[in-house]
Amino acid sequence: MATAVAANAPMTKEEKKVIFASSLGTVFEWYDFYLYGTLAVIIGNQFFSALDPASRTIFSLLAFAAGFIVRPFGAIVFGRLGDMIGRKYTFLVTILIMGLSTFIVGVLPSYSSIGVAAPIILIGLRMLQGLALGGEYGGAATYVAEHAPHGKRGAYTSWIQTTATVGLFLSLVVILGVRTSIGEKEFADWGWRIPFLVSIFLLAISVWIRLSMNESPAFKKMKEEGKTSKAPLTESFGQWKNLKIVILALVGLTAGQAVVWYTGQFYALFFLTGALKVDGALANMLIAASLIIGTPFFIVFGSLSDKIGRKPIIMAGCLIAALTYFPLFKALTAAANPDLAKAQATNRVVVTADPKECSFQFNPTGTAKFTSSCDIAKQVLSGRSVSYETVDAPGVAKISIGETIIESYASTGLPADEAKKKDAEFKKVVGDALKAAGYPEKADPAKVDKVKIVLILSLLVIYVTMVYGPIAAMLVELFPTRIRYTSMSLPYHIGNGWFGGLLPATALAIVAQTGNMYNGLWYPIIIAGITFVIGMLFVKETKDVDIYARD
Repeated sequence: MATAVAANAPMTKEEKKVIFASSLGTVFEWYDFYLYGTLAVIIGNQFFSALDPASRTIFSLLAFAAGFIVRPFGAIVFGRLGDMIGRKYTFLVTILIMGLSTFIVGVLPSYSSIGVAAPIILIGLRMLQGLALGGEYGGAATYVAEHAPHGKRGAYTSWIQTTATVGLFLSLVVILGVRTSIGEKEFADWGWRIPFLVSIFLLAISVWIRLSMNESPAFKKMKEEGKTSKAPLTESFGQWKNLKIVILALVGLTAGQAVVWYTGQFYALFFLTGALKVDGALANMLIAASLIIGTPFFIVFGSLSDKIGRKPIIMAGCLIAALTYFPLFKALTAAANPDLAKAQATNRVVVTADPKECSFQFNPTGTAKFTSSCDIAKQVLSGRSVSYETVDAPGVAKISIGETIIESYASTGLPADEAKKKDAEFKKVVGDALKAAGYPEKADPAKVDKVKIVLILSLLVIYVTMVYGPIAAMLVELFPTRIRYTSMSLPYHIGNGWFGGLLPATALAIVAQTGNMYNGLWYPIIIAGITFVIGMLFVKETKDVDIYARD
């Protein structure tokens, strides 16, 4: 009876303050973290200018991924502190680290000013951001869940779940505002620094708000009773009864949730601007519009999980995403760049080559030298974001564009001047043939179906809200209070930091190797499928768990 009353009672003023303060600080932290991802190409030009354009983009994505790689370590460090000294002070420290690291990126000299020190410092700052975020999310989710009445944890924690998307949206809005006010040239030169510098004001607001917050009641009760963990890492990962839940939370929940999140929001943006060649500012506006439409569904699915359970919603999101990604991204191509879609349908591009001549096409360091006729043919097509198929056959590689056949060449042993001349001639011949076959250099703004694109992107965001809206409550409910911060943070950040954060670079590597711009989708599809199977078989429902009873 008491539980039913708590679940139906309106939100108190104190509960509203807890949610608002936790969410606002976390929004700012995600804003800081995602500024880099939104500006990856421009930052690549500033800090990796010694590399060729394709390698700059890949390297800037790897620097972006560096922040994700260290997130689990932040989860361990700050999760331990949060379980030993409290939730409030731990995520006060994390936001200070995040805010200061972001501000320093805004004043960091570029490669042209200080050479190789610039990318090294940049990657170091990204790693500090990752450590901070590793401690932030678990603290905020645990803090809100431990304030929420039984029967409303899904609804209350879903506000925390909106913060990653709202932070991404905020970064897009600030970037678009600066971009349009000063112009593209100035923005690419120095204006990109402004969104990073603005973060210092957001940091000040966040710290002020968080200093006024009280410790979570569940942690206070446990501390007063002397039941806090003396060794949360040992209890979380050294005891099989807890470790097996950590592993199941990772493979059966967060891995699939992560790839759906990053496909629906980040990979969709990279796909629009990279593969479909949509103008960057327009792509950002279309993504921002879809975020406005989709974000309320975090609350919808979080609240619904209080009624029907967390597991069915998360599993359904993984399954539907895995089944529909290919048709949705093909529909996105038709809407964003119909000329490209038509050219792909009527004039297929095929590379006929000896497989012994073909190397792995992913070149993140920019140091690999592609000299065989197969590699040169594939590199030229990849450089123009053209999808192609490969047919095995002996002899010099050939590119077929519809009915046109172009013979490639090998640059092995050629003098530098002659190799450069050959490269320019070959690129021109291929470029002319692609143009004649209807392959556009860029998406025609007049033919971009903005309404259809926003509908498709909004559907991808709704998938995100299905898997992400209920997951904070579920992770909190899986673990006892004394080791909750540590135990839930690690699987969350391995899932989102490694499986999710590495998605753009991994998908790009798959596309580079196979030549098909849709093949990068196999990565999220397979991971989401694995999570669906394991989650359905082994993960238990948690919505009715009494988290206060689990100390």
